[in-house]
Amino acid sequence: MTTTPQPSPERAFARGVNRFTLRFARNWLRIALVILGLYSLLPIVTPVLMKIGLQTPARVLYTLYSPFCHQFAFRSLFLFGDQPAYPRAIARSDLNDYEPYAAADPAFQAAYAYWYQVYRDEPLTAPPTDQDLLTFSPWLQFASRDFVGNEQMGYKTALCARDVGIYLALFVGGLIYSIPVVRRRLRPVPIVLYALLGLTPIAIDGFSQLLGYPPFNLWTPRETTPIFRVLTGVIFGFMTAWLMYPYFEAAMRDTQAQIEAKFVRAGLPIR
Repeated sequence: MTTTPQPSPERAFARGVNRFTLRFARNWLRIALVILGLYSLLPIVTPVLMKIGLQTPARVLYTLYSPFCHQFAFRSLFLFGDQPAYPRAIARSDLNDYEPYAAADPAFQAAYAYWYQVYRDEPLTAPPTDQDLLTFSPWLQFASRDFVGNEQMGYKTALCARDVGIYLALFVGGLIYSIPVVRRRLRPVPIVLYALLGLTPIAIDGFSQLLGYPPFNLWTPRETTPIFRVLTGVIFGFMTAWLMYPYFEAAMRDTQAQIEAKFVRAGLPIR
């Protein structure tokens, strides 16, 4: 009786890696959609958890997303409150301004008092005024980052308005790309068009705000309206999906073909 020789541990490991890579190459879009779906939808689930009283898991999500987004309340979306967003007064939005809401919340008053004492080395003797809150300062950044909402304002998403638009657009773009006819025929967007329509709006908006604040102070600080933040994020997300998915598809097809050819040469079944 002849027995099939067993491969060495190194060869067996290499085959296992190749089979894993082959499965990934065949199913990469499904995997990407699951990851993007969770990443883009969990920030919207977070205020729902706050509203129904599940604060511990909600705050865990806020913490998990915090390294990837500034989470400033005045640049975020809110659910279950007076408004879907609370932009700063300088945004000149049709929505009510962020500053009066912040001035009325004890969490902001405590944060402002702490900042006042640390940076001015004197205790705060009166509640902060709207003018205090109009003045950009480190306390405003940190307090608005830590603030998750209240019953009147509702609760903010775990990603800012622009990031919500970006990742939802990437997810929806992936769903569209999963349609067989789209997946077969769509080619990557030309780089020039991607730079013009995808990168330019979000770059102009972001840098024009950044360079108006300390330490740059190149011009009077400006803020964008919430709808413009979402819109630039959605455009960037869709253009990135148009660029990214066809390139990934081509790379995964090449990988799949190479591994299948290896298995054929080795006389191994392709599963």
